[in-house]
Amino acid sequence: MLILSVILLIADTRFDAVGKLRHYAGYVVSPIHYLTSWPVSFGEWFSKKTVSRSDLLEENQKLKQQNLLYQRRAQKMAALAAENIRLRSLLNSSMVVEESVIVAEVIGVDPDPYRHEVILNRGSEDGVFEGQAVLDAQGLMGQVISVEPWASRVILLADSSHAVPVQTVRNGIRAIAMGSGFLDRLYLMHIPDTTDLREGDLLVSSGLGGRFPYGYPVAEITSIKHDPGLPFAEIIARPKSKLGRVRHVLLVFKEQEIEFEPENEVIPGEEVESDDQTSQQSRRQQRSAAEMNMVYRGVR
Repeated sequence: MLILSVILLIADTRFDAVGKLRHYAGYVVSPIHYLTSWPVSFGEWFSKKTVSRSDLLEENQKLKQQNLLYQRRAQKMAALAAENIRLRSLLNSSMVVEESVIVAEVIGVDPDPYRHEVILNRGSEDGVFEGQAVLDAQGLMGQVISVEPWASRVILLADSSHAVPVQTVRNGIRAIAMGSGFLDRLYLMHIPDTTDLREGDLLVSSGLGGRFPYGYPVAEITSIKHDPGLPFAEIIARPKSKLGRVRHVLLVFKEQEIEFEPENEVIPGEEVESDDQTSQQSRRQQRSAAEMNMVYRGVR
């Protein structure tokens, strides 16, 4: 058995010979994950059924207040999104039209204290793929590293083998946030000692590498130490997402992109034919309709 184990390890590492076997084994392992998570799900269901009427009324009132606040933000967001579209069109840059998500539930946690991984109840049958970004209500959590038919494994930001490219909201400085092995701590690697970073700066995903979408909150800088004898500063950040405490997460899908082409420039004094003017006006109208349609979809 020891020799067989060594052979299988070498075959999987060098030739990926047991990849299909691992995939089909998921049909057997996934029901076990669901079975082990059943007591917690039943406890949540029972607690929801026994909530008093006063608690429900209080929760309903809070939700109404939050809904009003979100509606106000959505109204302002529509104007900001439209302005952002116009600025991007002037710069002739491409932009993401829409990102769809699906909700997944955490049904298992890796017991290894040196690894921070969780198991979700969504798999390849739901369209989940390796490298997919995972979020919670506060920010980026990690990415999918393996997929089974009805389950998937996610590595969290805090894992010591994980890194994510980030940038600051205040001045756009880019960096790499490395996991530290602790759920409440990330390290910013190879930041020169003279870099303009401050405690409290918000770090968001930069989108470099194409793995994580741009603009999602990642962490907040909590500590900066300068050592005159070292070329790099020691910077610690706290993840924005609730690693290890969240029950439901979001899996992000990138759908499509739209590129704005620059309009034909008109040189002063040069005559333009009527057909060109008509085609330019038609393109402007189509682009304006697409912009407003995108804004309303984003607000909804």
